[in-house]
Amino acid sequence: MLENIESNEILDRLPAHLQQFIKPQNYDDYNAINQAVWRYVMRKNVEYLSQVAHKSYLEGLNQTGISIDSIPNMYGMNRILKEIGWAAVAVDGFIPPAAFMEFQAYNVLVIASDIRQLDHIEYTPAPDIIHEGAGHAPIIANPEYAEYLRRFGEIGCKAISSARDYEMYEAIRHLSIIKEAEDTPEEDISKAEEKVEFLQNNMGEQSEMAQIRNLHWWTVEYGLIGTLEDPKIYGAGLLSSIGESAWCMTDKVRKIPYTLAASKQDFDITKPQPQLYVTPDFAHLSLVLEEFANTMALRTGGLEGLQKLVNSKNLGTIELSTGIQISGDFSRVLVDQGQPVYFQTKGKTALSSREKELVGHGTHNHPDGFGSPLGKLKGINLAIEDMSPRDLRAYDIYEGEHITFEFEGGVTVKGEIITGSRNLQGKIILISLKNCTVQYQDEILFKPEWGNYDMAIGKSIISAFAGPADPKSFDLITHTPSSTTIKSKKTAEKEELESLYQSVRNIRNGENTRFSLQAAFDIAKKHHPKDWLLAVEIYELVTDRDPKFADEIKEHLKMVKVSRPKIAHLIDGGIEMIESKSLIH
Repeated sequence: MLENIESNEILDRLPAHLQQFIKPQNYDDYNAINQAVWRYVMRKNVEYLSQVAHKSYLEGLNQTGISIDSIPNMYGMNRILKEIGWAAVAVDGFIPPAAFMEFQAYNVLVIASDIRQLDHIEYTPAPDIIHEGAGHAPIIANPEYAEYLRRFGEIGCKAISSARDYEMYEAIRHLSIIKEAEDTPEEDISKAEEKVEFLQNNMGEQSEMAQIRNLHWWTVEYGLIGTLEDPKIYGAGLLSSIGESAWCMTDKVRKIPYTLAASKQDFDITKPQPQLYVTPDFAHLSLVLEEFANTMALRTGGLEGLQKLVNSKNLGTIELSTGIQISGDFSRVLVDQGQPVYFQTKGKTALSSREKELVGHGTHNHPDGFGSPLGKLKGINLAIEDMSPRDLRAYDIYEGEHITFEFEGGVTVKGEIITGSRNLQGKIILISLKNCTVQYQDEILFKPEWGNYDMAIGKSIISAFAGPADPKSFDLITHTPSSTTIKSKKTAEKEELESLYQSVRNIRNGENTRFSLQAAFDIAKKHHPKDWLLAVEIYELVTDRDPKFADEIKEHLKMVKVSRPKIAHLIDGGIEMIESKSLIH
């Protein structure tokens, strides 16, 4: 995918399984109406946000090269973002949360390159370039916040999902797409909303991924910073929404000190948020993140971590106390006195150490799963991993020896040792046997006719996390979303309106134009009576030069407000910006 976009050294580091989500921005696809939407939102936001946003926002706008007058070009953004150690890529709407976070771990900002329709100018549930480019990008110019974002991605992509999480992701993606699309029947939207609501009410126990997504929502998307009495905005969802950035500052939205408790607070993307969390500073975000990471299976391991992987029904990894890592779809765990004594994967499995696949232990070597006992041997205080070469010889754990390993948990492994593998510290991490039988009570877990048996060595599970230890071990380039964003339909009416907007844009930029301002206004008034933004744009250009024409436009906009009361405040907002002369260039 990278061969189709302008790359840099940050993007070149991205693994193939992330590159599959990248798409070209296709800047020429933005029409003049899109540009006018961007311009209106940015002018309105910057005027207001200069008073209520964290100071890093306005500083970051300048630093990241984001213009108020034009939708940002990703190539230009990348050249400037590179100066602060980041990059940006375009994607199609929502991507899976784990992938989104892994991009962040690589210092790459994911930007949905579509832009909201004029009818959704205040808020869209679908990610768009206003939300991503004007919301996320400026704040990462703050080094403390940028490091929080990177670290969040690094930890978040290891969070274990539940089997239901992906279903929820697909349902939300579908709802956001059809809500943003033109002419979607209300019945379809209602049905999609019902599905999201049903899933929200039937998710079961919150997974790690659900909890860390909550933390992401209440900080990166909807975070406030400062004091409860005088908070400032830094969350991208608020920075990019004309409506919510004002709403969130009122007493109608409860302000709560940001703590780990936010990980338990679910959210609804289709409604304004009833409460928001306030962090005293960006450093506090990282403290809470580390506090959460300490509760994750990534750091706690054990039976609970392994059980989370079994329940997730997704590719995951456990790391044993010797450092050996087993990646696969964990299907079973045997337990004795509250401790895991044997684990089993199904299907393709790979063994690694330090995130690098062990030679001879890829998925083609273990295509049908992998199982191994855990713990210490019965009657021997010294764990296998802690034995010196002399100890191993004394206990007949040696090449060519016929041996029976009897583990404390009740698993026995009987066979002839072929060889052992060690890690860099000299600890034995794997023993291979032939003519091997593995048994637990009356159940045969492995038979000699199945081939050689590889036994992973480790007295305990020290870590369990989502995804493979070595991404190169698995074919991860398999993502096919159930739905793709729906492009706006081209009609003769819409093309005419676009040409009117283009003429106004050309006049503002001092370029040749097809229509004069008067002609553009007359055509819009006659053939596009519901449109309002074009008239506002023309009013801006004539208000000081042609008072009579300006009055004519204002009279027309009064009539539009009467026929479309729901957008009256947007018209008023546009006129106030122009008349107050407080535009920020």
